[in-house]
Amino acid sequence: MFGDLMGMMGKLKETQQKVAETKERLHTVLIDEQSSDGLLKVTVTANREIKAIEVSDELLEDKEQLEDYLILTLNKAIKRAGEVHEAEVAAVAKDGMPNIPGMDMFS
Repeated sequence: MFGDLMGMMGKLKETQQKVAETKERLHTVLIDEQSSDGLLKVTVTANREIKAIEVSDELLEDKEQLEDYLILTLNKAIKRAGEVHEAEVAAVAKDGMPNIPGMDMFS
């Protein structure tokens, strides 16, 4: 019994390490998003960190329009980044979970 418990604890520690490594790797996964007309482009990491913003000269003429574009496009990019982040971390966590009877959290 204690051997099984020690094995499970080791598996959990290993999974925690893999999750941490995955989160670190997600800093290098880039997600590009743009407005529907291509006047604004943003790049974020899968950890939801903004890396680049490219603004068309046309948008620089209208402050309100630029603000609207930034909000819409950044929100789309951040949503996609969150989905990638959650999927990647969940996959690593699910693979590394020990088989504990009655604990089907990821099924």
